[in-house]
Amino acid sequence: MERKIFMRSFEEIYREKKMTAEQALELIQDNDYMFSAQAAGEPEAILEKLQYLKKTGVKNTVLNTCLPLKYYESFKDPEMKGVMAHNGWFFNAGLRDAQTKKLVSDVPQSSTSILRKTLDRIAYENRRPVVLATVSPMDQHGYMSLSISAIYERDLINKGALAIVEVNPNFPRTFGDTQVHISEVAAVVESDRPIFKSKLAPYTEVDAAIGRYVASLIEDGSTIQLGIGNIPNAVATELKSKRHLGIHTEMFTETMVDLIECGAVDNSQKGLLNGYSVCSFTMGSQRLYDYIDNNPSVLFKSCTFTNDPYTIGKNNKFISVNATLEVDLTGQCASETVGHTQWSGTGGQSETVQGAQMSPGGKSIIAMHSTYTTKDESGKEVLHSKIVPFLREGSVVTTSRNDTDYVVTEYGIAWLRGLNVSRRVEALINIAHPDFREELRRQAEINRIW
Repeated sequence: MERKIFMRSFEEIYREKKMTAEQALELIQDNDYMFSAQAAGEPEAILEKLQYLKKTGVKNTVLNTCLPLKYYESFKDPEMKGVMAHNGWFFNAGLRDAQTKKLVSDVPQSSTSILRKTLDRIAYENRRPVVLATVSPMDQHGYMSLSISAIYERDLINKGALAIVEVNPNFPRTFGDTQVHISEVAAVVESDRPIFKSKLAPYTEVDAAIGRYVASLIEDGSTIQLGIGNIPNAVATELKSKRHLGIHTEMFTETMVDLIECGAVDNSQKGLLNGYSVCSFTMGSQRLYDYIDNNPSVLFKSCTFTNDPYTIGKNNKFISVNATLEVDLTGQCASETVGHTQWSGTGGQSETVQGAQMSPGGKSIIAMHSTYTTKDESGKEVLHSKIVPFLREGSVVTTSRNDTDYVVTEYGIAWLRGLNVSRRVEALINIAHPDFREELRRQAEINRIW
């Protein structure tokens, strides 16, 4: 009987907090600082209504996003100026367009410290933090799950942020830093929209060649961190013959499900949280979501834990695999900007690079195609080298040359650890596209890069 009373009590609290998106947005006050859950965890039903803030009369609010998947109307509406500023932790095509209109600005960040630094700024400016997130439905104990994004959402709630959640039955229930009790929530907005899904794109022979080189560096018993994209997919395919791999990663991918199901991953030799695949967020196919649903072996932890170099260093043979847009002949990696244009974000790259080299037997790998193409005025494709004498003007260094370890292209592996500049130049030229090697050597000599 007592259990039924508690269950009914949770349901009553839930009903009291249930409202429309517009009603929930009426809880936003002047100067509030809103954090939206990352990527596919973003509460689309709420974000689609953000322009309603123009009607509530609030002023000087801020929205903080991290890799939003939609280009919402409020992101491109100039009338939102004065109502809501937009800060971005990780850009995409929509935010790149909004930046040209001065409607969003990037926040330089490292994933394990940016929340603390932002909260310091919020406190200094006397703002109230608000978290907007998607959750799975409430269980009999009054708990909802933050589902596929635990990047910083639970941390914010722990710090007393006002929580407005979209409850959606299409989102899986996950474990770790994901549990949110109905008593911690200010507003519940129900939605039945489909969860974002994506399919693995087929990778090229260039990707496969890079994947083989990267896999050759990964020993049995390693703990891996992979991202999304063709190169990580190719790497995962090559890892199926490995044994006793572990997973400690920011993003849990479908290729990791493949590695678990084929027996390559058993998480038995990680040294930290053995038996668990550790991540901070995920997005992908329905198969991926079905795998993590109610699966206690996949542990979603805040990125303040997952990406902390000191946490990473506790794992055995930790291998980080990251991408970059351009690397210079001394090893500096520009991974988030194209010249002056903010292209993406730092994410966890700088921290996983450092953490991997703090791990016993660990390795940090920057994997990339040796070239990219653009089109000239006549429409003809022009080939460019991603290995350059100098980063282009305006480029931001994501991984410093002090931290760059392995660089891999389809032409081989350059191990920069402990090398002087002169030997780094030669190692990187050797894995550049053959068409550019002579010019790279000439530029190195002219500019005295030695």
